[in-house]
Amino acid sequence: VQLQASGGGLVQAGGSLRLSCTASDHTIGSSIMGWFRQAPGKEREFVAAISWIGGSTYYAESAKGRFTISRDIAKLTMYLEMNMLKPEDTAVYYCAASLLLGVTKRPNEYDYWGQGTQVTVSS
Repeated sequence: VQLQASGGGLVQAGGSLRLSCTASDHTIGSSIMGWFRQAPGKEREFVAAISWIGGSTYYAESAKGRFTISRDIAKLTMYLEMNMLKPEDTAVYYCAASLLLGVTKRPNEYDYWGQGTQVTVSS
């Protein structure tokens, strides 16, 4: 399966962005879908994840209350609505799919990755 991420951009602190990630086929039907981000010089970190079938959601502490993950099964698309953005949210954001049965926050347990989309938050 291929994942295509989009929606990044430049926004001022306090602003909002919505990222999208579209899968190429229904292979992700039993997957956990997740968003990760990587800032320059830092490791890739978990942001949020969603169970593709059940819709259960999971968030990093830094994302709780500001970010919302969702999916549209018919469109094979996952979203990350990001509000109240902060300069420290600046990073390349990646979407990924894991074939594990349960949610995981470990990047190495995700099997498929999108190409990444840049999010820059100015102060």
